[in-house]
Amino acid sequence: MRTLFPILLVSLSMLSAPVWSSTPGDIRQSGFVYCVNGVMNTFNPQMASSGLVVDTLAAQLYDRLLDVDPYTYRLMPELAESWEVLDDGATYRFHLRHNVPFQHTAWFKPTRTMNADDVVFSFERVFNRKHPWHNVNGGSYPYFDSLQFPDSVQSVKKLDKNTVEIRLNSPDASFLWHMATHYAPVLSAEYASQLSKVDRQEQLDREPVGTGPFMLNDYRAGQYVRLQRNDAYWKGKPRMSQVVVDMSAGGTGRLSKLLTGECDVLAYPAASQLSILRDDPRLRLTLRPGMNIAYLAFNTRKAPLDRPQVRQALALAINNERLMESIYYGTAETAASILPRASWAYDTDARVTPYDPQRARDELKALGIEDLHLNLWVPSASQSWNPSPMKTAELIQADLAQVGVSVTIVQVEGRFQEARLMEMNHDLTLTGWATDSNDPDSFFRPLLSCAAIASQTNFAHWCNAGFDELLHKALLSQQLAKRIDYYDSAQAMLSQELPVLPLAYSLRLQAYRYDIKGLVLSPFGNASFAGVHREGGEEKSP
Repeated sequence: MRTLFPILLVSLSMLSAPVWSSTPGDIRQSGFVYCVNGVMNTFNPQMASSGLVVDTLAAQLYDRLLDVDPYTYRLMPELAESWEVLDDGATYRFHLRHNVPFQHTAWFKPTRTMNADDVVFSFERVFNRKHPWHNVNGGSYPYFDSLQFPDSVQSVKKLDKNTVEIRLNSPDASFLWHMATHYAPVLSAEYASQLSKVDRQEQLDREPVGTGPFMLNDYRAGQYVRLQRNDAYWKGKPRMSQVVVDMSAGGTGRLSKLLTGECDVLAYPAASQLSILRDDPRLRLTLRPGMNIAYLAFNTRKAPLDRPQVRQALALAINNERLMESIYYGTAETAASILPRASWAYDTDARVTPYDPQRARDELKALGIEDLHLNLWVPSASQSWNPSPMKTAELIQADLAQVGVSVTIVQVEGRFQEARLMEMNHDLTLTGWATDSNDPDSFFRPLLSCAAIASQTNFAHWCNAGFDELLHKALLSQQLAKRIDYYDSAQAMLSQELPVLPLAYSLRLQAYRYDIKGLVLSPFGNASFAGVHREGGEEKSP
């Protein structure tokens, strides 16, 4: 198994980064503080599977070819001002926006604006295993690897300075949506070329250069990221000079910082904190449906969980209604499918697994399952899809104990969690998924395809050739009705096989100080901070 960024974890913490000043006057005159719980191992979202860099930083540091409207869920131009779909969806031609500058940083001074060379470099690196940059910093691109893009992309070509054409081996109706995710930033080929000349290629992913509204100023591992305004941003100068992303405090600590004014924005507050947030006149609260799913994954490679009947019996023992009451406090909906209800391919006939502990006991006994002991792996940090993973795990542990199944909770974090899960020593894992794509393929293939096992996003280790074939057929058609039929069949198969137990579709929550304006909460992940400003405050440089 490959280890992602063995050097990066050390190198990031060595960047020059004095502890950021929390003096209210400093920040409030020039920017704001965004408090979030997260772990980082790279500044390049191409190489991340989830987490802070994808959920928060990518929209600040980089732009993509396409964007998704957070209100209409439609594709929008970004660095590509227009595009064409050719060959029934096997060829995609992007016409690039002119005069988009890259960021001027302490480590890179661009001599030209963004062009086709940058787009070709950005995606050739990911899709072409023979590209000289593919294996830099580990060669792992979890999102695109899970979609098998290195096998399905035939070529990425520059047609002229402002036109790029990507050819696939076969039609893929979801391709544009994948290119609109935060996993698909456009990097600077000129920056990469300079790093190659001095043999410092690993710097590309730890000292970022993009075209986004903010650029990296300081970083201290486990404490904060300070972003500085990109004054030359092509959409117009951002409203505030700096943003400090504070990741130093836990759940109650972040709430305390919000209440005392040390934080201006609290991402993913716990649902149990809502009453406090709603009752404080100094705060505002935003809630929106999210494209996310919280679920329990069974390790289908380990007995007795390799038997669908056992997985079905265990699912009957979990009291999902209690999870809704004790974890989400009315901010989530019980999940019946791995697809969120907001997806256009959601199966309206899908049904939530009923809570029936007596039937669970009877079925386990009939299957000859006695004295079963399971290890449940749980992330410690709150997530957009689950504000309290440990408490959720404890409730599941108690539910399974009622049917004679002993559960040991193992608390893990970040890439360590993913590495241990890929060793297949776990029995269960409590996890989830969120994406900035409205295409169902962004859920099915990364989470449950055979290829996603190797890319470390299929925690169930479930591989079903019939399921993969349904997903493949859905991609070949540009007709929505046909795709829906295939995805309905895929969801029916998941309901029977149950490699994962869907738990909840969570609302996205965000709390912030009353004077913060222009903060957009997107169902697909965090939006740009370029329009955020402070009401009545006169902006000054830091």
